[in-house]
Amino acid sequence: MIKTIAVLGAGHGGHAAAADLSRRGFDVRLHARSEKNLLAIRDLGGIVMRGIHDGLVPFTGITTDIAEAVNGADLIMLVVPSVAHECYAQLLAAVLRPKQILFLNPGHTGGGLHMVQALRAAGYVAPVQTCETVTLSYICRMEEPAVVNVFSYTKNLAFAAFPGRHAARLFELIKPLFPEIVLASSVLETALSNINAIFHPPGMLMNAGWIEATDGDFLFYKEGITESVGRVTTGVDVERMAVAKALGVPTTSFLDTFLRAGLTTQAAADSGSIARACRESAPNQTIKCPSSLNHRYVHEDVGCGLVPFSELGRLVSVPTPTIDALIVLASLSLNVDFRTIGLSLKKMGLANKTPDQLLTFLENGD
Repeated sequence: MIKTIAVLGAGHGGHAAAADLSRRGFDVRLHARSEKNLLAIRDLGGIVMRGIHDGLVPFTGITTDIAEAVNGADLIMLVVPSVAHECYAQLLAAVLRPKQILFLNPGHTGGGLHMVQALRAAGYVAPVQTCETVTLSYICRMEEPAVVNVFSYTKNLAFAAFPGRHAARLFELIKPLFPEIVLASSVLETALSNINAIFHPPGMLMNAGWIEATDGDFLFYKEGITESVGRVTTGVDVERMAVAKALGVPTTSFLDTFLRAGLTTQAAADSGSIARACRESAPNQTIKCPSSLNHRYVHEDVGCGLVPFSELGRLVSVPTPTIDALIVLASLSLNVDFRTIGLSLKKMGLANKTPDQLLTFLENGD
């Protein structure tokens, strides 16, 4: 049974998790790498929640000391962008204990695989057991320091473990925390179900002029995902599903996943229009666009989303021209070589593996 939880990361999701789990009776410690991210919590004596719960959640378990955060924790939950995984692996390598569970919430695409490789590179040699959700368990936004609006829990949230032989046991341990999780076949299924990587890059890159002219002063999902953006998103989705099929991995379309997550209406999903699905996404109605392309919707969702989609496509000889074009456009737009710095097969520990070897590795680990 999980009683003590270290929440690593004090952004939107970290605030939501720390407040929600604390009010539900768990012993929670919240870690941030910067003291400034904790000052408002110290001043208030807790975190103000809105949405699924309204009011101040008294909370004092905050620290910038990673050892203090994880010492004795039953569960270490990373609620950070994928681009922060290597940094946290370096911090954890000296303090992680073999029986502690690493839970990436979210893991996005290949997060758990990457975390294990990063821990090994940082010198950690003991067994590692990781689990992950494909996206964040909360639909939330911080409205100001120490104030988080949690619009809802993500429904039908895919959950997997690495090595896969631990999946059933870890699922039973995590489900009391997040009852909406659903056990997936492997971390490859969660990796190829990353909807943020499917629609964030088209939404950002195809609205680049509007973003730069207005500093993102528009509603990203409701106004930014137009029909043309939706059609490009569909192109990404078709290629992603083709990669999954070639790997023998179960997957569903973006629209079906979006609906099952409680993010749109049945009528919108039935219409076949991703643009309409976003317009009719009640939890996302008021979320504004990032003020710049220099944001995790590009850095994370291209480098740690589209790049591994493309890499897995190459592994099974499935062409991904739409995905590859978006990687090129993102690289040119931000003057960043996402193909080089992104999450490659090597960084996930999958280089030089045949599809059959890959499935064995996912089940048994290293």
